[in-house]
Amino acid sequence: MKQDFLTLADLTEADYRSIFDRAHALKASRKRKEVVTTLTGRHLVAVFEKASTRTHLSFEAAMYQLGGTVSTSVSASSQIARGETIEDTARVISGYADCIMFRTFGDDRLQAFAKASAVPVINGLSEGGHPVQVLADLFTVEERLGGVKGKTVVFLGDCASNMGRSFVEATRFFDFHLRLGCPEGYRPDASLLAAAGGRVHVTADPSEAVQGADVLVTDVWTSMGQEAESARRMKDLHGYQLNEALLAQAKPGAIVLHCLPAHRGEEISAGVIDGPQSAVWDEAENRMHVQKALLERLILG
Repeated sequence: MKQDFLTLADLTEADYRSIFDRAHALKASRKRKEVVTTLTGRHLVAVFEKASTRTHLSFEAAMYQLGGTVSTSVSASSQIARGETIEDTARVISGYADCIMFRTFGDDRLQAFAKASAVPVINGLSEGGHPVQVLADLFTVEERLGGVKGKTVVFLGDCASNMGRSFVEATRFFDFHLRLGCPEGYRPDASLLAAAGGRVHVTADPSEAVQGADVLVTDVWTSMGQEAESARRMKDLHGYQLNEALLAQAKPGAIVLHCLPAHRGEEISAGVIDGPQSAVWDEAENRMHVQKALLERLILG
């Protein structure tokens, strides 16, 4: 039976431990310039309905470095743009691929695509979550700080975003404390917060959020598809910039994460993202290593 990865709830805590252990080993192998061929003869199709840099390149690199092959389909230049249904597209691609990565808008499209596909589907980003990114983020926390369990992670800005939602979901599997610093109107759904139990604290005060934190995370204030709301979002979120003053209130040795692209001077200051506590570039590289382990898990079982 195929295993999709649409949200973090699709795998277990034990699965994630295995994936992280494998990702550490694969990263070390890459540094030693060893050749790994676990996915030789296997094919990934990556389907993009949203623009991408890191998701696009990291999945391609991951597959090629494991000996597999990749095809990329951009919706604007495919039959999706001319009205072919998501279900028909998924059925066709299933005949070509061992796994599909789908980067899309609404979660209804993601669910419909996965239901019609005969092979595993990975959520490469949707409006409801960005689970592959959050896995890379938490892998980076483990790499930099020695573990995730018991750490205090702070997310500043639009906490109702796909990144904010996936961080809330992740508390159930990685046993860390999450503080969300955001104004009213930018909080995750009450049902999502309730499912996280007491692991998540929400505050409108960014200083309260960052006190003694181990990890500080932010993301763009205007996501793809929200461009018409940009002026309002800039006004609402201007007090939640991750800057030197807030970083100084975190623990000494705290690390900074941002899934990129970054807008210096908006959601994060140049001094923070380019400073010594930034783990952003390791975080970006780690997308590839974690996705290698995830691809092995879904394709090989």
